Amino acid sequence: MKFLFPTLKDYKLQNLRNDIFSGVIIAFVSIPIAMGYAQISGLPAIYGLYGSILPVLVFAMISSSKQFVFGVDAAPAALVGSFLATTGIPFESDGAAALVFLMTVLTALWLFIFAVLKVGNLVEYISSPVMGGFITGIAFTVILMQIPKLMGSKAVTGELFELLVYIERAFEKVNVYALVLGLVTLAVLLVSKKFLPKFPMVIVVMILSAVIQSVFHLDKLGIKMLPGVSLTIPNIDLSLLHVNHVKDVVLTSLAVAAVIMAQTLLAENNNAMRNEFKIDNNRELYAFSCANLVSALCGGCPLNGSVSRTSLCEQYGGRSQMMSVSAAATMMLVVLFGSKFIAYLPVPVLTAIVIYALIGVLKIDLAKKLFKVNKKEFYIFMCAFFGVLIFGTIYGVVIGIILSFTNVVIRESNPVRTFLGVVPGMKGFYSLDSNSNARPIKNTVIYRFGGNLFFANIKLFQEDIENSIKEDTKCVIVDGRGIGSIDVTAAERIEIIYKSLKNRGIKLYLTEHMSELNEQMRDFGIGYIIEEGSARSTIVSALASQGMITEYLLEEHKVKPVIPKIKDHIYSELEWAFGEEGAHEHFERYTKEIIEHLSHSDDKFCVESLSKNISSWNNFGNFDEVELIENLELHIDEIAERIKKDRALIAVDLENRKKEIIDFIQQNNPKAYEKILAHKRAVDKILKEKYPDIYTKLIEEKNKRVH
Repeated sequence: MKFLFPTLKDYKLQNLRNDIFSGVIIAFVSIPIAMGYAQISGLPAIYGLYGSILPVLVFAMISSSKQFVFGVDAAPAALVGSFLATTGIPFESDGAAALVFLMTVLTALWLFIFAVLKVGNLVEYISSPVMGGFITGIAFTVILMQIPKLMGSKAVTGELFELLVYIERAFEKVNVYALVLGLVTLAVLLVSKKFLPKFPMVIVVMILSAVIQSVFHLDKLGIKMLPGVSLTIPNIDLSLLHVNHVKDVVLTSLAVAAVIMAQTLLAENNNAMRNEFKIDNNRELYAFSCANLVSALCGGCPLNGSVSRTSLCEQYGGRSQMMSVSAAATMMLVVLFGSKFIAYLPVPVLTAIVIYALIGVLKIDLAKKLFKVNKKEFYIFMCAFFGVLIFGTIYGVVIGIILSFTNVVIRESNPVRTFLGVVPGMKGFYSLDSNSNARPIKNTVIYRFGGNLFFANIKLFQEDIENSIKEDTKCVIVDGRGIGSIDVTAAERIEIIYKSLKNRGIKLYLTEHMSELNEQMRDFGIGYIIEEGSARSTIVSALASQGMITEYLLEEHKVKPVIPKIKDHIYSELEWAFGEEGAHEHFERYTKEIIEHLSHSDDKFCVESLSKNISSWNNFGNFDEVELIENLELHIDEIAERIKKDRALIAVDLENRKKEIIDFIQQNNPKAYEKILAHKRAVDKILKEKYPDIYTKLIEEKNKRVH
């Protein structure tokens, strides 16, 4: 580990008071929770307190989460207890201690393996609705587990329908005094949170309830107290286990580790996002692993993140894992000197505290927001919620993730898309659907597609284009700024669309997309579409390729709007399309094409006109035109022979045009100017060495312009 206690790095002393105070509260609230769930897992109650000291301290040393509380909790304890019940080993026996020890060690090992494999990064792919539904499902499940205790019965575990049966049975034999005491405590805490959120009402009600018990003996009314505890040393004897138990423990411990990872990481990330800090998911897995290993050595059961105690930590201002250090120290003092005090704590009061903390965890506001804004994500939230409630932690997560990814596929298969036009007197292109002043360009379809192209939406893409074609359509321009990638199905269909339109005399252009998409097209075998000039960096350059350089005729209104000119392009479009090496090859090819089309009638070199002789690419941007001119300069002998003209005069014509472009770039993009000037110097050096007479002529012309 690079740094122990990462949450204490650059620690602010003004937080110490709140950290210590919230830690004390966490320790007192952990007493009934740790004791109860230790017993559910098959261990004596005191082992739950052991698991709330050193393991909590180890977690605090490693964790990157500032406020999250780790300790004995419901889900792992219930899984271990359920497995122990199937073995026939008596609870709180030496055999149970040995089995729980092995279970906890193997759980720690699985968590370590998860950390090494960086499985924790998978949580990044879980959406907020899934996370919110999951956390709410866990909190609500634990609330249902607590309700029988509120009515005077024992703690229970299970899923929704089991819990409802337990609650019904508890209600049949309800202790009215216990229920009233619990409900009054809960009401006092909720009112206090609203009007006195920073007041330590939790500690007040615990102390007050202990005083009332000592004076009025609430236990005589049938109200249960926490059992008294005495210090014992864990006795671990693995020889008590049967070999079949060991085999089953390996698989069960994997399930326990998966539950700890999923439940705790989701809750930690939710807490981190809400409090605006970041955590390292894989570091957290190391922290879980180390804390569980120490828990095993202390004789404890597997440990988990606690949603309810974390909520209390936030409420009382805990800002770092100094809170856990304080909680561990407080629990140590309770174990050493407070065993008599524990026996005076009424179970209904402590249960009400746990329920109070869990109510603050429920994501009701998120559910309301999703219902109002996005019904699909609301349903995902509810499915994750009921998945946890009905099927348990792991199945709830799986259900939520499947629904989340299904929603992504559905959304991506029907992305935002529209047809574009121009608004007279304004630059740019506007949606014909959302802008009533926008008008289509005559003979042209401009189609914007707002997502990646893949098997689920390529048919929609094709149908939109085909349905937009009119009898007078000459070109279709796809605004692909939202297209980051294509799959093989999309590539095959693009080729079909391209050939179909080409056979009908319609030119298809793909524009505005990232250059990486050109590489994908080449990889999929449709790079010839780029070669034929149908991939352009902008809509403007595609229109220019169709001859619409300075003005567009609009449908309905014959108006000439203000539009960006092709010469405003101050980047290399060929490099965008073909890559650096590919662009160089294409410049060479286009240079040869131009030279082959030269005749005696060509007495001046304007690349804007000469480039029209190129079969696929024309109307170059500034960078490309400069590069093309420089290529022509290096072939000046061939040009002179072709048109029977003095080489120096040809060079001057080319140089004059190049200077116009470079001056324009200097005014509009100084950074680009430095780049292109450096390139010009390199070409001038070659020209000086190969054609010194021409270079001298250019210098003379330059001096004339200066004077």
